[in-house]
Amino acid sequence: MDGLSPVSHLSSVSPSCALAQMAASEPGSQQQDDALSGFRDQFILPTYRSMKASKVPENDQDSPCTYLCGNSLGLLPKRSKQLVEEELAVWGTRAVEGHFDHPYDRPWMNIADPIHPLFAELVGAKEEEVACMGSLTANLHLMMNTFYKPTSERYKILCEARAFPSDQYAFASQVQAHGFSPDAVIELSPRSGEFTLHEEDILTTIAEHGKSIALVIFSGVQYYTGQWFPMESITRAAQAQGCICGWDLAHAAGNVPLSLHEWGVDFAVWCTYKYLNSGPGGIGGLFVHEKWAAEPVRNAGWWGHDPTTRFTMPPKFKAIPGAQGFQQSNPSVLATVSLLGSLEVFHAAGGMHPLRERSLKLTGHLESLLHKSRWWVPPATAAARMERDDDPDSSIGFTIITPTDPSSRGSQLSLVFLPANGRTMPAVMAELAARGVIGDSRKPDVIRLAPAALYNTWEDVERAVEVLEEVMLELNRNA
Repeated sequence: MDGLSPVSHLSSVSPSCALAQMAASEPGSQQQDDALSGFRDQFILPTYRSMKASKVPENDQDSPCTYLCGNSLGLLPKRSKQLVEEELAVWGTRAVEGHFDHPYDRPWMNIADPIHPLFAELVGAKEEEVACMGSLTANLHLMMNTFYKPTSERYKILCEARAFPSDQYAFASQVQAHGFSPDAVIELSPRSGEFTLHEEDILTTIAEHGKSIALVIFSGVQYYTGQWFPMESITRAAQAQGCICGWDLAHAAGNVPLSLHEWGVDFAVWCTYKYLNSGPGGIGGLFVHEKWAAEPVRNAGWWGHDPTTRFTMPPKFKAIPGAQGFQQSNPSVLATVSLLGSLEVFHAAGGMHPLRERSLKLTGHLESLLHKSRWWVPPATAAARMERDDDPDSSIGFTIITPTDPSSRGSQLSLVFLPANGRTMPAVMAELAARGVIGDSRKPDVIRLAPAALYNTWEDVERAVEVLEEVMLELNRNA
């Protein structure tokens, strides 16, 4: 697969000599090519012009921008665009007959079938343990309807504090629907002065409160901090106490290697529009371990019925064995083939293990350059400043709250900007965007940067840090 030619060095925003020398001395810099770099050519990259980067010179406006936001919305794969356009043509020319007689041999009645082996490959599962269906929170409710079976003694849900709000809403509504108060949801917070959780603290909480916990459910990778939780040890500890253990893999699927079957995970759910590049609001995914294959489907729908008799409309539901029996409605064809196009690129790249190796290098390179910044603040110092109601230090700086241990994170680094007053970060974010560096923000003080292994480059990383240096200098001068 041929890669793109290198992005042109922009006259006003190219790395300074000092940064270029720093980058050249780093392992995994842009001077070290790799076998996966050509996959960038399989994606459509926004330009500075299309992203309205007003501070990029006119003669550079049509170059690809510096996009480090694949943890929020992945880029459009060219293969996905092709497949969606094909299905639109089939809709226009074959109409309802596309369900059974399809010119590209993708009959709509079986449209999710090619997804399932690719899902299984990505999350470390058997094909019958995964299903392409629904959306993240809908699938989460479906799984909790099945596996959250509270009693008067065992009714609590354990999660991390600051789980993604949609998850928190789902947990709260589930315990309330069963007649329990909101404090049935136990939210585990980091230690004082720290940003992420210790494995020891999670396991201790499970051991101490396990007899009252019905469900342990954490994010695989925490959306705010970027922490990759020790999934296997948490799963084993929860199940040793008689708890069900599920996972929200929204920020883990396509980001880090997973072995859901081997780890014995009871269930998992994920969206696909982040690292899996399926498009905004893309179709979701679901995992149910084979040990639950005989579990009755509580919220049955016709798409989970035996496909050999699905269209004969029998009055009695006969579930497909395994996760696919939880399917309810026919999936969106356009959303499904958009996902298929991306998963085919993952498969062609060799799956998660080679991509993880590249991700480690890209993210490590980004971290190393950020640590060398004149505006870098050590996490302990930053935490102390943030704990004060009135930060006496008015200087603008940043720290990283994502774990430094590469085995405890994926591609994302979360930067907290100081002073942590809800105003510094938006100012930085706006100036980065004006220069064509695209990350995403989480109020009040975090910007997340995530080099995606399938399409980001060493130059993306280096330019992002150089532009951040420029922005920080400008803001400090104007403070």
